[in-house]
Amino acid sequence: MNLRCPHCGFAKEIPDYNIPPGANRVNCPQCGQSFPLDRPSETLEQNFTLTSEAPTVACPSCKLMQPKGTRCTQCGMALAARVESNPYAGFWLRVVASIIDSIALFAIQMVCGILLRLTGSLVTDVMVGEGNSSHFLILLLFNLVINWGYFVVFTGSCGQTLGKMALRIKVVGTDGEDIGYGRALLREVPGKFLSSLILFIGYLMVAFDERKQGLHDKIADTYVIKL
Repeated sequence: MNLRCPHCGFAKEIPDYNIPPGANRVNCPQCGQSFPLDRPSETLEQNFTLTSEAPTVACPSCKLMQPKGTRCTQCGMALAARVESNPYAGFWLRVVASIIDSIALFAIQMVCGILLRLTGSLVTDVMVGEGNSSHFLILLLFNLVINWGYFVVFTGSCGQTLGKMALRIKVVGTDGEDIGYGRALLREVPGKFLSSLILFIGYLMVAFDERKQGLHDKIADTYVIKL
């Protein structure tokens, strides 16, 4: 639709789907005057600043209050309504999910170890051989790869490990979108390493943070929400 300011005549063509639902007034970027919006639609387009009676939310990046479902007029970040409409998963809920994941990981490691032994692979021969520092390091590396792979693959593909699936919680980006494998890797490997390194304070932050973010969540720009 074409938006034209009745005060100064400034006009701009904006697709209907780019105007937020519930928006009822427009602020002209040229003269600063507001005027009624004839029909509401979906998200915000570049120059016009829309004022709305619809619920607003603070942009996670610049903290500017904007209508839900729009893009921030200052930094352009998508303000997906689903993150704010879903409550954040708290500390103890995430602890229980982690316990379930630990049990699942133990089972996976046992099965992988048995399969390697049955195949008679060289790796297995070293791992089950006489204990020494090199055998220990190989075993440690084997378990780390399985551990990292478990969390990165599950979180990157659907935002949920088995524990999170059981408790109906999910990792999403602060824009409400799925995070993908890159951010999952950042969150699960260096992010959680740093959370553990500082005496696990990075995990304890979840209990006190307003948005229930641990240090690894802040590093990867993620939330954990209830479904």
